[in-house]
Amino acid sequence: MFTRETIDDGFVIETERLLLRWPRLADGAAIERLAGDRAVAEMTALIPHPYPSGAAAAFILAARLANAGGAGLTLAIINRRKPRELLGAIALHETPSGAAVAEQLAEPFLGFWLGSDHWGRGLATEAARAMVAAAFEHADAPAVTAEARSSNGASRHVLEKAGFRTYGTALSLFPARGGLFPVHRMRLTRKGWLALRRGQADEAPKDALRVQPEMAG
Repeated sequence: MFTRETIDDGFVIETERLLLRWPRLADGAAIERLAGDRAVAEMTALIPHPYPSGAAAAFILAARLANAGGAGLTLAIINRRKPRELLGAIALHETPSGAAVAEQLAEPFLGFWLGSDHWGRGLATEAARAMVAAAFEHADAPAVTAEARSSNGASRHVLEKAGFRTYGTALSLFPARGGLFPVHRMRLTRKGWLALRRGQADEAPKDALRVQPEMAG
């Protein structure tokens, strides 16, 4: 999926307030503390609660392996003004099984979480915009997809501010939550992203709607 710069562990994205870099083993304690917050974990598909002691190390090593192989891109979200302060994590990886029709499986899927102490400051939106740019600048992705639980209006708002548009609702598997949950499925095409970069209104190109039929959530 990714090539060139992103597969080097020196790859860093800088924004106004954030540094997005490869996760390090030294981040383990902060990941377990922040992701272990029930308010954070319960809206995600993969973060367990309670968060097992030592599990962050396995997550970090798996993320670094995927980054190095170009199969995905998982980055730690760091406070730019306090480079030792981890705020959360954000990732681009393969679309979850069943979340898109076959021809769209190559479109990377955006996922993210942020420690609850840092909510409400626009940091997740800042990180999401930076990762979307990475998807289009460092990979040949025609679009980026995402999901937000129907009960998670905050995440949906983050994605909308990053340019994503909802194309339907469905039931999606959340393994760490033990079942299926209703979600909004969202998508941002390269065309839509370029329009946003030019400062134009994104009217959700028609190709964003060529997906599986909407399912009631």
